[in-house]
Order: sequence, then structure tokens, then C-alpha cells
Amino acid sequence: MIAAMEHRRSTDSVSTDFTVASLEGVNKNYGEVRALRGVNFQVRAGEVVALLGPNGAGKTTAVKLLLGLMPPNAGRVRVFGGDPTNPANRTRTGAMLQVGRVPETLRVREHIDLFSTYYQNPMPAEKILAAAGLEKLRDRKFGELSGGQWQRVLFALAICGDPDLLFLDEPTVGLDVEARRLLWDEIRHLVGRGKTVLLTTHYLQEADALADRIAVINKGEIIAEGTPAEIKARTSGKRIRCITTLDLQRLRQIAGVTEVKEDREAVDIHAREAESVVRELLACDATLSGLEVTSGGLEDAFLALTQDTVRNGDRSN
Repeated sequence: MIAAMEHRRSTDSVSTDFTVASLEGVNKNYGEVRALRGVNFQVRAGEVVALLGPNGAGKTTAVKLLLGLMPPNAGRVRVFGGDPTNPANRTRTGAMLQVGRVPETLRVREHIDLFSTYYQNPMPAEKILAAAGLEKLRDRKFGELSGGQWQRVLFALAICGDPDLLFLDEPTVGLDVEARRLLWDEIRHLVGRGKTVLLTTHYLQEADALADRIAVINKGEIIAEGTPAEIKARTSGKRIRCITTLDLQRLRQIAGVTEVKEDREAVDIHAREAESVVRELLACDATLSGLEVTSGGLEDAFLALTQDTVRNGDRSN
């Protein structure tokens, strides 16, 4: 949390008035399937934007449009104020995607050298290796790497051109805790240098730690947008965790309780207000222990937002 706060403070001096990438009233269809529905979305200079959504929500489609890998059916896609397929714009963009194949017989350093030739002013190879934590793996063949090491190579290839705009699609899949934290630090370092990052991830802790702004997409529509704090504030209520002799049915009958579920030896209670629920718990169970009360987190907000969209959609069908 401290590191995330330091990252946000460090970017205060970077102007965010300039829109680096945008979707303007964009529709995208795959046959009868509407992947994006009138989406308006902006990424401003010097910020990390996390695009979150369930599988099939439209995240990958949005990223592919911004990369110029496909055209929209309607609306406009802009990158650096122009067409994303413009060669000058593409050389200012880097992407780490969960698609495509990398030749497995080439060594890590060979991959970096090859990708660096695509750019007029690439980042020095030693800096790339250090940024991705690959110094000790430079002579290893790609096909001999673990899944987490693959991810680090893909990140290295994405930053070869020292891009001004970096797309990171699930960048820490397969990484252990230490490698994930090192990659987070490198992303913060890039943004501290004035770079801009669009991040898609299923790790909500990652979005909370890195993002200056979050956009939640579901069923092809942006349903919420704001800072992590603003998104979390969309879900009111508290979480109460405790060890109690009261059964689940009795807990659900307490006024203000919205959800109850078992959590190993304890129970996890969601409530609109914590104080009255805690008072009744203590009154009804003298043996109550392990009491913890916390505010709803980003995961709670994400689930509430996307589930509300599903429920509303079900009612309209």
C-alpha cells in the first residue's frame, strides 16, 4: 500500500491532460456477438489505467482495437491523436499480450536483440534484461523456461522500444510473489519516467496497487470508472470475520446482514453497518473470538458491479 501511494505521488508532476489513447463511441461485433457497445474510454498521459472485467467482457477486444489489430464497426479509435496503425504511432507503443507464439529455440538475449531491431531508438539490452529480471537467463533458450520466466521475457520484449504507451495483458500470470513485486516496481519506474500503461488483470490486488484509475467493463460496456478508492466506495458495507457458535441460518437473521459464508474455522459476514451486527453477535455468543471488521475492498466492489449488471440484464431479457 505504501509503495502504491508513493507511485501515485511520483506521478503528480506528470501532466495527465493529454489523451494518449481513446475509444470514442466504439462498437465491435463478431458476427452476431456484440463485443463492444458504444464504448467511450480514455487513457491519459503518465497514468496507469486498469481495465477490469469478467472473461468475455470485452477487455481483449478493446486492447486489440487500440493496438490497431482490428477495426471497429462504428466509432473512432485514436492513439497519440491519430490512427493506431500509423507506423510512427506503433513505434511508440509496446504490448505484452497472452496471444501468439515466440520461437522456442532462440535464446533470451537473441529474442531481445531481434525485437530491438524493430525500433529506431531501442532501450539498451542490458537495461531490458535488468528491468525484466533476466540477467541470469540471458543464454537460456525460450523453450527451456518456466511459465513465469516466459512472462518476464514477454515483458522484456514489450519494453524493447522504450515505448511511451505500454499495453500489459495479464502481465504477472505465473509469477511468484517476489517476481510479481519486482515487475510492479518496474511498472512504477516506467510511469515515473512519464510512460503510460494500460493494464488488464484478474489480480484485483494488482490493479489496486498499481492503477491511478480503474475502468470496469462488462458485456461490452464500461459500467464504472474512477480511482481505486472511488470504485471501492461504490460498494457500501463492512466485512465481519469471527469464530462463533451461532449457525449460518441464525447469522443470516441478524438485522443488517446481507451475506454469510464459512471461511475455514470462521465465518465471513457482509453487513450494511458493522456496529449493530457486532453488538448482537457479542450478546448472543459469549464465546465469540477472532473478531475482525474491515471495509469492503476492490474485489467486493468488482463483484457487486458486475453481478448487478448481470441481474439487470436478466430482468431486461
